[in-house]
Amino acid sequence: MFPFARPHYTSDTTQFLERLKTERPTLESEQRQGRALLWDGDMNAQFQADANAARVPQQAYVYQTKA
Repeated sequence: MFPFARPHYTSDTTQFLERLKTERPTLESEQRQGRALLWDGDMNAQFQADANAARVPQQAYVYQTKA
């Protein structure tokens, strides 16, 4: 066993999250619904093609100004 292990210790953050999950059992499903609204949408193929075509190549050193 690891000599510095603290098997009975749980941090304040862990205790808070565990208490929050027991008080609100639907929390994870609500988070998944929110993620689906913002991030899990379908990609528009035309928009993606336009964005790739409009990409400007980055110079080697981005902070160097052109003279």
